[in-house]
Order: sequence, then structure tokens, then C-alpha cells
Amino acid sequence: MSIDVSSGSRAAGTRPTGPVLGERVDFGWRVLTLRRRRVAVRLAWRSVIVCAVLALVIACLAVLALMTGSYSLGPGQVISALAGGETGLVRDIVVEWRLPRVAAAVVFGAALGVSGAVFQSLLRNPLADPGIIGFSQGSYTGALIVVLVIHGSYLQLVGGALLGGMATALLVYVLAYRRGVQGFRLIVIGIGVSAMLDSLNTWLILKADLDEAMAAAAWRAGSLNAIAWHQVVIGGACIAVLLLAAAMLGRPMRQLELGDDAAASQGVRASPVRLGLIVVGVALTATVTAASGPITFISLVAPQIARRLARTAGITLAPAAFVGALLCLSADYVAQHAAPRPLPVGIVTVMLGGGYLGYLLFTEARRRL
Repeated sequence: MSIDVSSGSRAAGTRPTGPVLGERVDFGWRVLTLRRRRVAVRLAWRSVIVCAVLALVIACLAVLALMTGSYSLGPGQVISALAGGETGLVRDIVVEWRLPRVAAAVVFGAALGVSGAVFQSLLRNPLADPGIIGFSQGSYTGALIVVLVIHGSYLQLVGGALLGGMATALLVYVLAYRRGVQGFRLIVIGIGVSAMLDSLNTWLILKADLDEAMAAAAWRAGSLNAIAWHQVVIGGACIAVLLLAAAMLGRPMRQLELGDDAAASQGVRASPVRLGLIVVGVALTATVTAASGPITFISLVAPQIARRLARTAGITLAPAAFVGALLCLSADYVAQHAAPRPLPVGIVTVMLGGGYLGYLLFTEARRRL
């Protein structure tokens, strides 16, 4: 594998010309190019640095989360337990009790960040969040039916959440279709469908038995309190496959931001790519919802923060994934240790994201006046 760093600088007063054979191409910014045989991947150098810094911060916060609790540990004990050097109580606390929750926060946060990036890119609107346009509520409805009516297993729960999210996406798309789908119309209709599904979810909980209703109501807030290793492994495997699919669709997704005609001129088949991105985005949200309930606002906030950190022209997937993981892990740490009793992580994300949503609504309304 060869690595090449290209610079986007151009001398003042020179006129751009076509690339000469063997000459570096000017991309307008510093680019990291990875080549292996006939495959070449170009990455914006600033995005690589941002992702590396975010990964370091996530690792430090993860160690802090593994250290903190009713039984405090030192960083050496945590690292030794992760490396297999501890036995007994210390190993059980780190590996069996705290690590599943930390791993779930990182993996689920990354999934939500990518899901939000996909929908915000497709609809070209910073308000496009799976929770706002009803997809999270649809996934929660499907999961509730499996839990309260069918009493199914975790795999059935994942399937129910996926079917509920897909059905909601199809309903919103059909209702919003009028000589094409405009992003703002789809968001408004999605908000209405989300309100209807929220009422249906409340009715399902009220009709359930008391114990099941209380568990479903707590799960509705979005919680990592009951996360176990089997949920992390199954959910993480599904998310890994979906993230790989999103990465493969990342370049066509950016080309679709130029419009269907411009994308088609570059060889992109708009309809299949758009359908694939919708399926991947809904599946990521449904997988997280099946494991932890709807964790809101991370999908809304993470892509916009990532775009500002990386200073990219559009939404990029990798920085959004790292920002989503950091936001979810930070919110879960606050939920565990900021209050006298542990809170669901969804309550913290709602408090943090509500103000940001109000800001986005205000700026969108001013821009359209």
C-alpha cells in the first residue's frame, strides 16, 4: 500500500488546466491518498486528523467511565483488566458490568451519527433526523408489538423494529410524494406521522400488564442500563455490516447532493442509491432502538458538529460516526453520575438536543421567509 499526500494550493495568477499524465491532481484541499493495486481511496487530511483526535478523546472517556462508579478503580486496574491481567472482582466490574455499557454507547452512538448523516445528506436539510421524521417512532412501535403482544426474543425484537421503521419510512415517503419528494415537506409530514405513532405507542403501553408497561415506559426513554453482552455482540455485528454498506454508498451519496441530473452524468443511478441509503439509515436506527429504545437527537446533532469540525462542504460519514459515539458516551456518563440515581441516557440527550433543535428550527424559518 502506498500513501500520498496531495496539496490543494495553487499559485496566484495561474490558470487551472487539465491534469497531465503523472501529475498530481489539485483537489482544492490537502488530500491523503491510499493506493493498493488498482484501488485508490482519497481522504480529506483535516477529516483524518479530526477522526483521530475524536478517537483519542473517546478512548480516554471510555477509560474514565470504566473507572467511575460505586466501586472506584484506577486507570492501571482498568487497562490491566482489559488486557486480561486482572481476575476476580476487578475483572467482573470492568469486563462484565461496565464494559458492555461503554461499548454499547460507542457503537450505538456511531450508528446514530451515520444514520443522521445519511438522511441529512439525502434531504439536504439539517432538520432531517430519524427521530423527528418518525422513523425512530416507527421502529419503537414495531419493537413494542414484539415485546407486548408477541413476547418475542431479541432477534425478533430487532426484526420488529426494522419492519416498523421501514413501514414508517414508506408511509412518510408516499404521503410526502408530490412530483418528487422535497426535504421540508417530508420533514413536516414525518413530524405528523411521529405524533400519531407516539399516541399509538402510549395506547399499547396503557393496554399492557403493569410490569411490562413499566419496563416499556422506561425503555421508551432510551436507556443503556440493562445492556448485556449478547445485545452488544448481535447489535454490533448488524451495525458493522450496515456501516460498511454506508461507506460503500458514501461517494454516490455525496454526488446525489449535486442533484439527480448531475449525479447521473457521473454514472450514479439515483433511485437505487437513494433506496439503499434509506434502507441503511432506517436499519441503523432500528438496530439501536431494538437494543436500547429510541435515543433521540444524536442523529440530529452529530452530523452538523462533524461538518463544522471537518470544515467539509457537505455531510461526511466518518466524522459523524465519531462525533455520535462521543456524544452518546458523554451523555451516558452524565446520566450515570450527574444525578443521585442513574438516569436513562435519552433524558440527557433530549435536554442537550432540545435547544439545538430550537436553534435549527429558528434558522430554517428565517431562511425561508
